Amino acid sequence: MTPRRRAVAATLGGVVALGGISLLALFVGAADVPVGEVMASLFGRDTTQLTATVVLQLRLPRVLLAALAGAGLAVAGAGFQALTRNPLADPAVLGVAGGAAFGAVVGQVLGLEGTALAALGLSALAFAGALGAAVAVYAIASVGGRLPIQSLLLAGVIIGLFFSAAITLLLSLVDFARLGGILHWLMGSLSPLGYRPVAATAVGAALGIGAIYAQARALNLLALGEEPALQLGVEAERVKRVVFVAASLLTGVVVAHAGPIAFVGLIVPHGVRLVLGSDNRVLIPAAAGAGAVFLVLADTLARTALRPAELPVGVITAFCGAPFFIYLLRTRFREGPA
Repeated sequence: MTPRRRAVAATLGGVVALGGISLLALFVGAADVPVGEVMASLFGRDTTQLTATVVLQLRLPRVLLAALAGAGLAVAGAGFQALTRNPLADPAVLGVAGGAAFGAVVGQVLGLEGTALAALGLSALAFAGALGAAVAVYAIASVGGRLPIQSLLLAGVIIGLFFSAAITLLLSLVDFARLGGILHWLMGSLSPLGYRPVAATAVGAALGIGAIYAQARALNLLALGEEPALQLGVEAERVKRVVFVAASLLTGVVVAHAGPIAFVGLIVPHGVRLVLGSDNRVLIPAAAGAGAVFLVLADTLARTALRPAELPVGVITAFCGAPFFIYLLRTRFREGPA
């Protein structure tokens, strides 16, 4: 099967799986809503006001945001991993999510909430923070054009700690009445107020995923090394800039509206790579679908595991991701540093 057909098959498989999981997520939650009433609400038929509110105003935007956030974080992770040729690269591990969180907290402190323009402004600030963190990590870790694993991880930890301290400083200045909401968001929250955050995330995700997928062939050639790639006509520096900006955009727009959800960009691309191989023309669309499915599942578990209480979705992804990261780290060092 050609890479194009494999990419189409992976995309269609992801869409089908996402549709099934999303439908299941609409049926379950803290409130028990009969399946027939959920379907009636989705198709615009007459139902009670409570059912319509639960399904269309609470669950549906949450499922949509989870799918978009999962796809965006997974593709951002795939882009960082392909660019650095390192399976441990991930927006959270590299400190990029921390930079995005700082930008988003600045936006929240400034009152960028509630309107479509505010949602875009919040996304822009988070994107700026993510891009600044990505550039800083690359500048610190790069040694002779290479990114050794030790330097990469240490640079990510340093940048992450810096932005964590900056966020703590901002929180110490925030009014106590607003502090609880920001702290809940910092744990990873997929509870949007309406569809504006969903729309803003969709725009950013479409731009970022499209830009990274457009570089899929170039990323495949860069895996051979920069000099061979240059000889084959790849402008390595331009590819780096595009992927870094696009991955930072994806991270920023997701963190702005869903909080810093860790490890999705680490688990999903690596899992897809084990199944489908390293061809980025197939890996990127497959990672988008798998990331969407993974985060919708994680959020559904977060909503229902202790109902009527609710866990932050970031807790679920961290419980999944931390052991996986340890496994990758030990395997990577056993094989020798990059």
